[in-house]
Parts: sequence; C-alpha cells; structure tokens
Amino acid sequence: MRVAILDDYFDTLRTLRCFEKLAGHEVAVYNDHLEDVDELAARLRDREALVLIRERTQIRAPLLERLPQLRLISQRSVYPHIDIDACTRLGVMVCSNMHAGTPSVAAAELTWGLVLAGARQIPQQMGSLRAGKWQMGVGATLSGKVLGIYGYGRIGRVVAGFGRAFGMHVQVWAREASLDRAVQDGHTASESKRAFFEACDVLSLHMRLLDATRGIVTAEDLARMKPSALLVNTSRAGLIEPGALAGALRAGRPGMAAVDVYEQEPLSPGDDPLLAMDNVVCTPHIGYVTREEWELQFADIFDQVNAFAAGAPINVVNPEVLQRARSS
Repeated sequence: MRVAILDDYFDTLRTLRCFEKLAGHEVAVYNDHLEDVDELAARLRDREALVLIRERTQIRAPLLERLPQLRLISQRSVYPHIDIDACTRLGVMVCSNMHAGTPSVAAAELTWGLVLAGARQIPQQMGSLRAGKWQMGVGATLSGKVLGIYGYGRIGRVVAGFGRAFGMHVQVWAREASLDRAVQDGHTASESKRAFFEACDVLSLHMRLLDATRGIVTAEDLARMKPSALLVNTSRAGLIEPGALAGALRAGRPGMAAVDVYEQEPLSPGDDPLLAMDNVVCTPHIGYVTREEWELQFADIFDQVNAFAAGAPINVVNPEVLQRARSS
C-alpha cells in the first residue's frame, strides 16, 4: 500500500525496530506539521493508508472528501481528532488499538516528573542558576502530603502508586466504579468533589476528554484549592474550563501548575498565557513521547496496516465499512 505518516517531527519512526513491519509498503514520512487543508490534500492525494501520531493532525470531512485513494487510517488509542462518520460515509476504515488494561507508563512517568518539577521549582531554579544567580526560592516536600487523583483509570492508578511510594496520602475522585477500585487498592475515596479540591496538595487529572468531561474542572473548583497546591494536567486541556486555570493561578489558588497539554497544539509564542507565567511548568505534549512507548504503539499501528492489506483488518472502529466491503 501507499502509506503516509504525518507529524514525525524528529524522523524517529524510521529508527524504530517496528518500522521493519512496513517493509512491503511504499512509505512517505513527513516531519513537518500542516494544518492547511489544501496543502494536506495535495500531500496525501495518492495515499491509500494514513498513519497518525495521536492527535497531532485533525482529520475532518473537508480533507477526507479530497482523498479519493484513501482506504485506511491506522492509529492507536482514542480518536476525537477523526471524523468517524465522514470516514464511514466515504468508505475509509479506521483501525485503532484501544490497548485495554495497558497503561501508558511513559505518560505516568512524565506526570510524576512534573509533580517533582513543580513541587521543587526545578525549571525556575535552573533558570536562576543560568542567569548567574543562586537559589530563587524554597520548594515543598511531597512525603506526608495529599495527592489527589481525579479519574482513576489506567494512568491514574499508576500515578497513585508513585504517590504512595513517595509517602503521600492518596485521595481519589472519580465515577463510582473507579472509586471502588481505588478503595480496593488501599486509597481514600473523597467524600465530595468540593472536599477533594480543598484537601489536595497535589491534584493530577486523569480522564479522557469526552462531552461529559469537557470543562469538568471549573473556575469554582480551582478557587477551592490551597494557595500552596499544585495542579498537574497531562491528560487534555479541555478538561478544564477555558481560561479558568490561568485566571486561578493569577488569583493564587492553586499556587502552581504543571501542564503538558493545551487547547491549541502545537503552540507558538503568545498562544497560551500559561507559557508566560512564572508559577507554571510547561512541556510540549510529550507524555507519550519516548522511544519505548513508540515501539509499543507503532508495532500495533503497523500491524493494523498489514492486517488491512492482507484482507483481515483488526481493531476496526467503523465496522460498517468492513460490512459494506464484504457485501459488495
């Protein structure tokens, strides 16, 4: 098949062992990022399969309608960036391994790195040292503090384990079934959302972005946090009400934040007020960006390409396309 891979910024995929899985295909790898539909349509006009790196490029109807050769989109995990209805209408199969039961350890590790960076002001201390100064402030110890996990799924569970290893008291707020799992794991279920935000010294978000969770963290919630508290978001920016986090940080509750996700990605200078705030640690959506994680993810993604090419597609999101093909 003629395969296109988008948004491989550092040309990493060709260096992975799993890339050999695509040896039987004609593969074009693009290292830049395009948003213009005309440019994307010109680039992809003869491609039969499209490999996506998570949500870096939006795949909507105006683009899909200009790609008559496209038959497959292969990726991993959730797909809010893909117009599934348009794909189904146009006969484009979407395959995405949801990797049930296997957390992204890379994302959990980055979350904990941001917890430490925020609590000990590591980037700010580095900046002070490089500016020719010595210490710029006093950080906080994590042991004995309250770690709040909002959303006790696969990644949240791993982060809770990190907190326990650091001597923190873990509190959880989530759906009832998730709260039950947290209690079974030895953590404390908060009595209410209000009590949860008031109690946490570190609060980390771990939910998927759905209609039901968009804006689930409000300005009112943030205003209940301690002035010394740290909010960490490595999940999705849309979980927080637009503009609420920047406003809350200016007001001093919470006192700090560490974020890896933004409403608009990739960011340019001036796109997000968080980038200019001294009490925020920002990273450019690198939660899943490690070589080891990519070996896992793209082995699955490339297997999906090969399965489709062999006439036995797997992890099909829109089976209507498959049924239509079999009946024609």
